[in-house]
Parts: sequence; C-alpha cells; structure tokens
Amino acid sequence: MTDAALHVHRYGDPAGAPAVLLHGVTGHGARWRRTAESHLADRSVLAPDLRGHGRSPHEPPWTVERHVADVLALLDAEGVERTDLVGHSYGGMIALHLARTAPRRVRRLLLLDPAIGLAPEDAAREARGYLAPVSFGDVAEARAHLAARWPGAPADTVDEEVAEHLDPGPDGRPRWRFEPAAVVTAYSEMARPHLTPPADVPAHLVIATRADLVRPEFVVDCRAALGPGLVISEIEAGHMLYLERPEETGALLADWLSGAGAGR
Repeated sequence: MTDAALHVHRYGDPAGAPAVLLHGVTGHGARWRRTAESHLADRSVLAPDLRGHGRSPHEPPWTVERHVADVLALLDAEGVERTDLVGHSYGGMIALHLARTAPRRVRRLLLLDPAIGLAPEDAAREARGYLAPVSFGDVAEARAHLAARWPGAPADTVDEEVAEHLDPGPDGRPRWRFEPAAVVTAYSEMARPHLTPPADVPAHLVIATRADLVRPEFVVDCRAALGPGLVISEIEAGHMLYLERPEETGALLADWLSGAGAGR
C-alpha cells in the first residue's frame, strides 16, 4: 500500500502553470481552496491530502522521505516535470526536503511558517497529545474545539473545515479525518535537525509573527546558505496565517510565484 495514490484536490485552470500546495499536520488539501480560487485561478493547483491525512491512504510509513516520494509520484502521474511548490507548517518541511531531493522538479519554493527543526521537548509535548484519538460528543462540540484553536479564523472558514474534515469514528463519535499515529510520527520528524533549501531554487520564507514557530537558527542558516536567493516576509498572524489573513497571504503567494514578488 505504500505506493497508493494520494487523494488530490484540484483548483484553477487545468491548462495553467502547475502549483502544488502542501498542508500541515492534521490538515488536508481542501484547506487551500479559498487561496487557490481567489489568488491562483490561472494556475493548475494540486493540493493533495498527505499520507495519513484526509482521504489519502493512512498506512505507514509516515516519514518525510515517504511523503516526498508520494508527492513526486503525484507529479509523475500528472505529467508535471517542474512545479511551483508551497508548504505550510509540516508541509513546509516536506516541501523543503522535496526541493533538496529533486531540485530540478521545483521552479520556486514558498515556505509558510514552516515547522522545521523544532525543539525536541516541544515536539514531544505536541506528539503526546495525539497518542489517544480525540473525538467529540457531536458536531457542535467539534466546532467549538476548532474555533478555540483557530481564534483568528473567520466563522465560515471554521464551518468549512468541520464540513470537510470531520468523520464518524468506529464508535460513531465525530473525529478529525487523520491517523493519530501519523501525527505522532510527524512531530518526531519535525524535531530533526533543520536543513536549508537548495541554493539553486528561489525560496521565500514567510513567518507568522504571532506564532513563534520558525526557529531563529533556521533563518540564520537559510540566509547564510542562500544569500540573495532567499526572500523573507512577515505576516502579522498566528500559525494558520493563510486562513486568518487570506487576502494578504494569498496576494503574497501569487506575487512570488509569478516572479513579481520582492523581498524585504
């Protein structure tokens, strides 16, 4: 089952230039719908559910290398030789590793508040929270739980997440559509020592200023490795910046992928 195809959400113009958007841990590809429809309508957008998430296969392994292989297999299946690549949080780590593994397949790389090189104690604390599946008494309880975790997200964004990502468990109680063991593994992967993007792929690092997730040492090493090949921007938002600040994040993303974006 390790070579089973990922479930893919498709947006934009199928004849447009390709862009692959990778979600974060516990997420799914449909979280990108508003970004894609509002800011990438002229692109052929592929937003897969990563292994262990959404409607993709939930079987292991769940390593970064397996995720990279899954996305490369998606590119091969779609006949995409080279793509723009966007990753949020854990998806940013996967995007970075894919760019290092196959730099000729990536035209431009954009990392949205990437979860890379996390402090081991922080990763362990987060991982332990997913050792037991979390379920809810009803949909309203699930929505309230999510709204508390996403305080900056609009109400209709929370509603859409509940409609897309909530699924009855074996006991009939609603739970989010991901494999808890895959999430535990993901946090272990995020505690790996960080790597930097390849020097021959233009890279843009976007930091959510209210999240405090991107490690300063990662930024320092990226600057040293890429020099003028690295653009860094900041958005005043929490970690879910593309849901909290959709217009600002979407415009930045579209400008960068078009080649028009300027750094600061």
